[in-house]
Amino acid sequence: MIVGVPKEVKGDEYRVSLLPVGAEELTAAGHKVLVEANAGHGSGIPDSAYIAAGAEIVADAAGIWSQADMIVKVKEPQKSEWPLLKDGQIVFTYFHFAADEALTRAIVNSGITAIAYETIRDAKGTLPLLTPMSEVAGRMSIQEGAKYLERPQEGRGILLAGVPGVAPAEVAILGGGVVGANAAKVAAGLGANVRLLDVNLDRLRYLDDIMPPNVTTLYSDRHMILESVERADLVVGAVLVTGARAPRLVRREDLGRMKPGAVIVDVAIDQGGCIETSRPTTHREPTYVVDGVVHYCVTNMPGAVGRTSTYALCNVTLPYVMQMAKHGWRQVAASSPGVAEGVNVHQGRVTNEAVASTFGLPFTPWNA
Repeated sequence: MIVGVPKEVKGDEYRVSLLPVGAEELTAAGHKVLVEANAGHGSGIPDSAYIAAGAEIVADAAGIWSQADMIVKVKEPQKSEWPLLKDGQIVFTYFHFAADEALTRAIVNSGITAIAYETIRDAKGTLPLLTPMSEVAGRMSIQEGAKYLERPQEGRGILLAGVPGVAPAEVAILGGGVVGANAAKVAAGLGANVRLLDVNLDRLRYLDDIMPPNVTTLYSDRHMILESVERADLVVGAVLVTGARAPRLVRREDLGRMKPGAVIVDVAIDQGGCIETSRPTTHREPTYVVDGVVHYCVTNMPGAVGRTSTYALCNVTLPYVMQMAKHGWRQVAASSPGVAEGVNVHQGRVTNEAVASTFGLPFTPWNA
């Protein structure tokens, strides 16, 4: 199989989808690996490392897309890449379809097979290809939130940790999954008072056992959300419904209850956001203000720490790439229900029920 690795073109995206060791393993197994020139530059990986691993460097994206049987990416195909999609091709990447109807329809019309990192499950029912980036984004949410609480960034002028004699910041985290747990760890480590909300009581019991004393676990209902955002200096949106659009937990009118200069970091923005006033932003223009509340809604947060994120991502994606290159995606999906859940679109049909439901499109099982 010919495996193609294009350079990511999304704004301020510095990750790459395959490490040189991945290229080495694929070529050793008899596959051909094409890597676009400078694809690894943002992660500190030179073309020479790929060449030494047996990969072929291709000058431009068109050369990658036109030759590859399987494209391995990090982010969803951007509009500039849509004309390059090839009927019958496999594209293996993060898609986050539920947040983008135009992308969904473009992929449906392209005839490719779209296998989404974010909906693949393992034997334990977890999301192994989403987890490492959720860990990065959760930790970054506090780092970025602390920055934008500073007054020059239009924040309240609050130091997250406080100092002796001055109270630390109040942090509310909506969602106790991987993003929320990692955000809580970092916020608590800095000394903030943290409220961690979720609807899963078993998960809350677990988090209550492992979190430090300055993290309070709370059942997430409408009243508790309102109380928590009113108190908060920093709100982190960390809700995930696999494959579907994130639920809107904070409404536009709720912002009037928040403190002027409070900060919202909506990590759920990849799935449409869990704050009604959230809209996608970029690393170059990461924030905007609505009703006195600073919103940070960058859709590719881990891209800013490309080296860390690339290694964390490739550690978990490579085994799937190897299996699909060896056996073909159909055989792998047939033998693994968790991989089958990653098949979101196949040759013009939406094969993920949550995506189909989001946009009112027909749902067809991938193997129908």
